[in-house]
Amino acid sequence: MQSVLHAAAMIPASIPSPSWSGFDIPLPWGALRIHAYALCILAGIIAGLWLTSVRWARRGAPEGSVWDIAIWAIPFGIIGGRLYHVFSSPDAYFGPGFDGTGDLSLIPQIQRGGLGIWGAVLLGAVGAWIGCRRAGVKLTAFMDAAAPGLLLAQAIGRWGNYFNQELFGGPTTLPWGLQIDPNNPNFPAGMPAETLFHPTFLYESLWNLAGVLILLALDRRFSFRRGRLFCVYAMYYTLGRVWIEAMRIDDAEQISLFGITTRLNVWTSIIVFAGALLAFILLGLRKRSEPDTVFLPGREPAETKPVDATPAESVSDETKPAETETHAAATDVERTTAADRTTDAAAGAGAAAPAAGVGTNEARANDAAEGERTTVPAEATTIRHADTAVSDSESRANLRNNQSGPVRASEDADKDSTGGTAPASGAPAAGVSGRQGTGTAPEAEGTK
Repeated sequence: MQSVLHAAAMIPASIPSPSWSGFDIPLPWGALRIHAYALCILAGIIAGLWLTSVRWARRGAPEGSVWDIAIWAIPFGIIGGRLYHVFSSPDAYFGPGFDGTGDLSLIPQIQRGGLGIWGAVLLGAVGAWIGCRRAGVKLTAFMDAAAPGLLLAQAIGRWGNYFNQELFGGPTTLPWGLQIDPNNPNFPAGMPAETLFHPTFLYESLWNLAGVLILLALDRRFSFRRGRLFCVYAMYYTLGRVWIEAMRIDDAEQISLFGITTRLNVWTSIIVFAGALLAFILLGLRKRSEPDTVFLPGREPAETKPVDATPAESVSDETKPAETETHAAATDVERTTAADRTTDAAAGAGAAAPAAGVGTNEARANDAAEGERTTVPAEATTIRHADTAVSDSESRANLRNNQSGPVRASEDADKDSTGGTAPASGAPAAGVSGRQGTGTAPEAEGTK
């Protein structure tokens, strides 16, 4: 328990003032001063660009286009932020009441601090618009993708105010009170050296980091498009900026509206919040007239199609000759097979005729076979055996009905032995005359 109390006693009851604000790089003609404020701004830009590039790529944007846009938006944003700061806190540059006693040479000295977020957003949007037009993408789509990254950049960049010991709040006794070096020009005159101040830089940094998570969650849940997520960013940031800005005690331009006098940035935050809320509602009511895409109309990338050197019709025409040749070869083979089968059938029938001793039938069968072979259609592919369609008994009955006399048993036996091959339609059966025979053949045994 004592060790816990001892450790608690060692924890500082305040945020100490920074003992380091930058470093020098020696050069032949002097030294180049690198300010911590500039490093914080640079670190915020890098982190914001990283988050924006990830979100931008997930929306199908052209690869590398985020850098093409950033190269315009960042310089415009820095210039706009500086101009807004100069006109919102003009005394140091133009003198009180613009009496000309200020130092105009301080305006370009950004390293001394002083960037107004609204000037940075306004002029940065102009630069982003130029970059988007050149890249062929929509500004609203880029603003939605960049909104969380912009908050992240602001969260990191705010630590530059800590190293410059500037833009702090009023006195406080809270344990996280900020120490300010009494010798610093920004230390309020007439206050004790041990006075602690509200670390408004820390408040805004934490507020912005929480906003990054909130924007990412809302975008994942509702998929805000057409600039609506950027409107949510503007509403969230200004909501926090109103109460944080009201805590500051540094010199700033005071504006009186509706009988209330307060800092210019407070009124600006209120106006921006109201405008962002109205835009968010109107954009939600407007129906989508075009598909949700990051590309400007007419700048969509062409669909990638396989390159075909030969049209489909040409390919079909080229393949037709090969198919015709294959079909012709197959037809020739089938014709040869059909002719061979016909010849075999004719030969078998011719061989049966001498065995039966019918000379006239032999001659007529040979003539019929020869005629059949010459009259086979070109389209014919196969010749079926008669025994696959007609039984032996039916063949015998047909033979008896188609001739005037009885048929020898040897003819039936010979037909059975040769497989029952029948000639093609229109040709007389082998060994049987198509007309009535000139003589009566002897009756064979077994004929019914």
